[in-house]
Amino acid sequence: MVFGRVLRPQALGPTRGLQVHGSYGGLYPAHCRAMSMHGKTMKPYYVTTPIFYPNAVPHIGHLYSLVTADILARFQRLTHPHQPVHFLTGTDEHGLKIQKAARDQGLGEKEFCDGISERFRYLAKRADISHTRFIRTTEKAHHDAVTHLWRELDARGLIYKDTYAGWYSVTDECFYTEAQITRTNDPTTSHEIVVSTETGSLVSYSSEETYKFRLSAFRTQLLHHFLANPSSIQPKPYYDQIVRQLSDEDGELEDLSISRPRSRLEWGVLVPGDETHTIYVWIDALTVYLTGTGYPWADGREAGEKGGWPADLQIIGKDILRFHAIYFPAILLALSLPLPKTLLTHAHWTSNQKKMSKSLGNVADPIEAMDTFGIDGVRYYMARVGGRFQNDVDWSSKQAEKHLDEIRSLLGNFFLRITSQAIRSKLSLMTDPRPTLSELSSSTYLPGDITHEHNRQVLVMLENLGSSVRSNLECLEVAEALDQIMLCLKQANAAMTSTRPWASDPTITYASYTTSLETLRIVGLCLQPIIPSTSNKLLDALGIRSGERTWEFTKLGRGKVENVKGVALFEGKQIVAKEERKIQGGRG
Repeated sequence: MVFGRVLRPQALGPTRGLQVHGSYGGLYPAHCRAMSMHGKTMKPYYVTTPIFYPNAVPHIGHLYSLVTADILARFQRLTHPHQPVHFLTGTDEHGLKIQKAARDQGLGEKEFCDGISERFRYLAKRADISHTRFIRTTEKAHHDAVTHLWRELDARGLIYKDTYAGWYSVTDECFYTEAQITRTNDPTTSHEIVVSTETGSLVSYSSEETYKFRLSAFRTQLLHHFLANPSSIQPKPYYDQIVRQLSDEDGELEDLSISRPRSRLEWGVLVPGDETHTIYVWIDALTVYLTGTGYPWADGREAGEKGGWPADLQIIGKDILRFHAIYFPAILLALSLPLPKTLLTHAHWTSNQKKMSKSLGNVADPIEAMDTFGIDGVRYYMARVGGRFQNDVDWSSKQAEKHLDEIRSLLGNFFLRITSQAIRSKLSLMTDPRPTLSELSSSTYLPGDITHEHNRQVLVMLENLGSSVRSNLECLEVAEALDQIMLCLKQANAAMTSTRPWASDPTITYASYTTSLETLRIVGLCLQPIIPSTSNKLLDALGIRSGERTWEFTKLGRGKVENVKGVALFEGKQIVAKEERKIQGGRG
């Protein structure tokens, strides 16, 4: 409900003076498109995480966003090694929650933010995140960007002053309409409470004078943009959600309150020309993606492109979809700026099938998790279980251990098995000429030998592994890409068990050895975005040169394995099969 005279932008009309940048929406127009399309002008590939709100210490969900963005940023570097990757993360440090949290601890807001922000910076470093920019909204460059953006919107007649009345959530830092709230009973007091239907956060009714942005003027353009770019929001259910909201003829895209009275909110960027108001924290926060490219661009759009704009990929949680899929694109349209290409929206991590909360004491500590399961162990678990993004997934120490055992066995133990002394001794008996990979995969090599057929099946699978994994990652299907890698490793492990190279004829031993090392080489290359430290350790042990670690070398026989050294890829017990231990005299 709005009191006072609301000035509708009739003079502007739905599209007057504004442009829809349809060509910028959606990274993959037919669900997926090779990212090489963006390398033609060498615009930096620009990927962003949410700008984390540091009113409390980081939790496992923050790490999930970071790891997801890092996997896709690393993948881009491997597939387009000559294109710069600009990877932004950071902290959103203004707003009422920060102001309250700081004062509750008897600290100044900046002092409070300095301490908490450093924890997020450390989290990114600890998790081996390859970001190129850690930004804080308290930086002067960002303050200048927010002020400039406000003035630009105001100069275009898109900001006006009015009285706003509605349901406000301190937790979400936003107003909700009557249609967006639910009345329910507090389970502890049985008293009626009002919460946001979307987030479950408590809301309270308030009325105050604020500045507003003419969001209602952009509904038609936003809808046309998303209809023209059906892959611009992934996964599809989140895209459908936004299109439904914009298509609802009975509903109205209300103008957005974009300031708060300074008497209530002091901690933030002041409205230019009116120091009695503070700019709404979400306008402040969303501008950060522009700030990260050097906005305001002194040399115009071209300078923005050199800085990376528009963003190629933005990673967000589902609870902030509306802000990134409606509010931010509307502001960009208002400024005649191109829209981000793809918005990857992920679900949340729960704990014991319950939403994590400090009151329940079930918040998973990401630093503690990495201390327990290793950095790559946690990254692997997140990609394996959370890499489909659509549904909430559960954080469980038991499941984390289970998945660590999986990768430790199928990759780490497999490497130790094939580089064992027993197999090396057998290889010394092999006479020249030694067959090539091409010969080993041919049906003419050892025809009719059932034992070698297992190796041949692995080589057939390897033939397409790199392209299959690439296709999945280009379509943002991280878990599916990992499924392909693990299926190949399972096949290779089974082949080794069946061929028994430690006890076979030297020709079979050599075939198994060569097949297994090629499996490890290609798998190691494909796993670089997901478990980078372990992959590098493996590739180093295989003697793979630094110039042969890009995606083009995932083709069968494309790279060279030399000076192989068997090493433990993971901490913890390495298990060698019983029959191998007998041959090796108990080695394991």
